[in-house]
Amino acid sequence: MELAFSGEVWFWRGPAPHHFVTVPDEQCAALAAAAASVSYGWGMIPVGVRIGGTAWRTSLWPKDGRYLVPLRVAARRAEGIELGDRVDVRLTVDG
Repeated sequence: MELAFSGEVWFWRGPAPHHFVTVPDEQCAALAAAAASVSYGWGMIPVGVRIGGTAWRTSLWPKDGRYLVPLRVAARRAEGIELGDRVDVRLTVDG
């Protein structure tokens, strides 16, 4: 399964602070349907992510009925991504 969307970069200040992009509701429904066959505990979904020319592997985090894309520091630096930027995200769900 491949998905493409745009979203705003936001910051979570929790015990392990991190930058994220939230997957829009319409794509979350498709991810939730696929989650049963690809998820590995806590509802995490393994994916490949591409923003601009930078690609990496990670897992989507489930949160309040939606999914969050964690942005690696190296990817943010490579693409010049800052808090509040709107980015185009391409996801490939592993499975």
